[in-house]
Amino acid sequence: MKVVITGSTGFVGKNLKSYFARNEIGVVCLDRKAVSPETITWERISDVSKLSAGCIVHLAGKAHDTSKCSSPEEYYTINTELTKHLFDQFVHSSVRDFIYFSSVKAVTDVVNGILDENEIPNPRTPYGQSKLKAEEYILAQDVPLGKRVIILRPSMIHGPENKGNLNLLFKIVKRGIPWPLAAFENKRSFLSIDNLCFLLKLVIENKNIPSGVYNCTDDESLATNELIALIGESIGKRPIFWRVPERLINGVASLGDACHFPLNSERLRKLTENYVVSNEKLKMVLGVKRFPVSAREGLLKTFKSFNS
Repeated sequence: MKVVITGSTGFVGKNLKSYFARNEIGVVCLDRKAVSPETITWERISDVSKLSAGCIVHLAGKAHDTSKCSSPEEYYTINTELTKHLFDQFVHSSVRDFIYFSSVKAVTDVVNGILDENEIPNPRTPYGQSKLKAEEYILAQDVPLGKRVIILRPSMIHGPENKGNLNLLFKIVKRGIPWPLAAFENKRSFLSIDNLCFLLKLVIENKNIPSGVYNCTDDESLATNELIALIGESIGKRPIFWRVPERLINGVASLGDACHFPLNSERLRKLTENYVVSNEKLKMVLGVKRFPVSAREGLLKTFKSFNS
């Protein structure tokens, strides 16, 4: 079996390529530049219809920019229009499966309780809105009989060499800087790259899994304070927790919006929000009770990689 992967040079794409190679799944890359002999560039997107591939895994997209430097048009051009173009190619090709990596942020930016697939989408950011528009386009199309369309909504993905907020937290603890947000109580869901590769292989190989929309997340949710403690465990260092009043922290974050400090309102929200996601629907169709890597194990592996 051969799988077409878009965005193969990104964090998830690189890991999927390696994982598929270990499991003897052939890969063809669809990217902006021809980075390998197995790469098709977007200018040759019509060549997808000539491949004897069984599945397209669409990863390419513009990630959420917490620094707020990206224009809304960038999100819609890449996340919406590019997806629509690729999906149209899929519909008229011999490829059987289309797997689109959306995001839980296509549904909502604030979770009250536990987010499942029954939530009515109402994203507030250009990132989430652009992802939702791509979903809506895909779901509105007439798909030929025998084809399968699956939309995956992952929570925050992490793993070795992954950069972002987790790397920022790691640097704070490693440098002995006190963690000033200990007063915030929260729980949020994560998705380890190991669990992502595992579930995606099952989705591709099990043709009985029906078309639909599925949340992707680890089995457990953790608080940011727990993450700080795990970072300390990964480097053998006891972190320092400061319970700075929330009002003061919110004021500093507002100042960060104006002065472009590392801590701004968007980053503060991501670090302290409650965002618990259910993966029960996906596990039910996959026929598994638990994913192979616990949230704690996956995060420890990620943090240890930052110190290597």
